[in-house]
Amino acid sequence: MISAFSNTFKIPELRTRILFTLIMLVVVRIGAAITCPGVNAAVIQEWFQGQISNDTSGNVAALFNIFSGGALENCAVFSLGVMPYISASIMLQLLTAVIPSLGKLAKEDGGRQKISQYTRYATIALCVFQGYLLALTFENPANNPFLHGIMDTITKMGMPLVSDPGIAFRVMTVITLTAGTMFLMWIGDQITDRGVGNGMSMIITVGIVARLPAALIQAWRTFVPSGGQGSQVNPMVLVFMLAFLVIVIAAVICVTQAQRKITVQYAKRVVGQKMYEGQKQYMPLKVNYAGVMPIIFAQALLVFPSTIASTAFKTSPIAHTIADHLTHGWVHYTVYALMIFFFSYFWVATQFQPQQIAEDLKKYGGYVPGVRPGKPTADFLDFTMTRLTFAGAIFLTIIAILPGMLSEKMNVPYITAQFFGGTSLLIMVGVILDTMRQVETHLIQRHYDGFLRKGKIRGRFDRSPTGRGDAAGQNTMLWLYVGIALLFIAGMAILVASRFQH
Repeated sequence: MISAFSNTFKIPELRTRILFTLIMLVVVRIGAAITCPGVNAAVIQEWFQGQISNDTSGNVAALFNIFSGGALENCAVFSLGVMPYISASIMLQLLTAVIPSLGKLAKEDGGRQKISQYTRYATIALCVFQGYLLALTFENPANNPFLHGIMDTITKMGMPLVSDPGIAFRVMTVITLTAGTMFLMWIGDQITDRGVGNGMSMIITVGIVARLPAALIQAWRTFVPSGGQGSQVNPMVLVFMLAFLVIVIAAVICVTQAQRKITVQYAKRVVGQKMYEGQKQYMPLKVNYAGVMPIIFAQALLVFPSTIASTAFKTSPIAHTIADHLTHGWVHYTVYALMIFFFSYFWVATQFQPQQIAEDLKKYGGYVPGVRPGKPTADFLDFTMTRLTFAGAIFLTIIAILPGMLSEKMNVPYITAQFFGGTSLLIMVGVILDTMRQVETHLIQRHYDGFLRKGKIRGRFDRSPTGRGDAAGQNTMLWLYVGIALLFIAGMAILVASRFQH
C-alpha cells in the first residue's frame, strides 16, 4: 500500500489531479475562516478562544456546523456550506421518484441535465431563505444555537457582533452567503472534473476533518488534565477507546462495501449474422443502500419537536420535560432508532425500483436462475432488498447512537465522540473509499499495483472512476501555486501585524 501511495506521484496526470484537489480544498478552508462583511471579527476571535471544547449535542445544529466545516462558528462567507445544494438535490431526487412528469424527464435524453439545472435554481432559493434567517441570527446572536456563550463575550468586550444592523446588512449578508455557496458548488464541480473524488463529498469531508484537531485537544484535556487536577475519565478508557475506534472504522468499511450478488444469466442472442453466447453476470445489492441519508433525515426531524417545545412554551415545565426526553435518554434513542428504520425503508422504496429492473432484464434477455422473468423477478428482488435493508438499518442505528452513548455514559466530549460514529464517520469512510477507488483505477491503467494485493476497493457509487474533464494545464497550476503563495504571505503578514498590536 505504501508503494501505491508513492506511485501516485509518478503519473503526471494523477499527480496534477491530486495537487489541484488539494489547492481547491485549501481555498475552501480559507473561505471558512473569512468573516462576513459587517460582522465584528474581534468578537468572533475572542469567543472562539474559549469554545474549542464547547459543543452542544448531536442535533441538527451540530450537523450543519459539521457540514460547513466550522464556518458557522466563524460567521464566515461559507457559513451555509453545501447544505443548500444537498437539500435541493435530495428534494429533486425524491420528487423525481413520486412525480411522473419528472420521472419521465429523467429518462429522456438530456433530462438529467434539466434536473441538475432545476437543482441549482432550488439551491439559490434555499440560499436566499437560509441566508436571511442567518443574517437575523447574526443580529441577535443570543438566538443562534451555534454561538453558545457569545453574549458573555459581547458583554465582556462591550461591542456588538453586528455594529450596524438593518436591512442593508441583511441584504449584503444574503448576497455574500449565496455567492459563497455558489462558489463552493463551482469548486466542487472543478474537483469532480479536474481532480480526484467527488467534489461536493470532498468539501464536506475536509470540513469534518478540520474539526479533528479541536477534538484531539479536548480529548487530551479530558484524559490528561493540567494544573494538578484529577482526570475526569479513567485513563484506561482512553486505551479502550483507541481500540474501539479501530473496530468501529473496520466495521463501517466492511458494511459500506458489503453487497449481495444476485446471479443474472443472459440467453444466447443473435445480432445480425453473429451469435453471442449466454453470459453470467452479477447484480450487486448493497447492504447499506440508503447510505447516510436516514441518519440525516432522522436528526433533522427529531430536533424540530424539541425546539418548538422549548422555544414556543418557555414557561411550561411539561414542554421542557418533553424537550429533554426528545434530546437525551432512552426515549430519544428509541424514537431515533425507529425513525432511522423508517427512513431506511422509505429511501429504498423511492430509489430502488425492482419492477423497472425486472422489465429491463426481461427486455435484454436476462433472468435470475430459478426465478421466472417479470413479476416473480420483481418480487424476488423486493424481498431480497427488504432483508438487506433491515440489516443495514440495524447497522445505521448502532452507528448513529454511538456518539451520544459515549458522551453521556463515559463522559467523553461530544466533539471527540462524534468521530466514533454518526454522519461524520460514515461520510469520511465513504468518501475516502471512493477517492481511493479512483486513484487505484488510475494506477492499474498505468500498469501499477493498486492499494490491495487481492481484490479491489469498492466505492459507494458505481460511476466512472476517472474525472469527466481533462486535468488542469500547467499554466493553470502555475497560477494556482502563485495564488496560494500570495494568500500564505498575506496571512503571515496579518498574523505578525496582529501580534505587534497586542
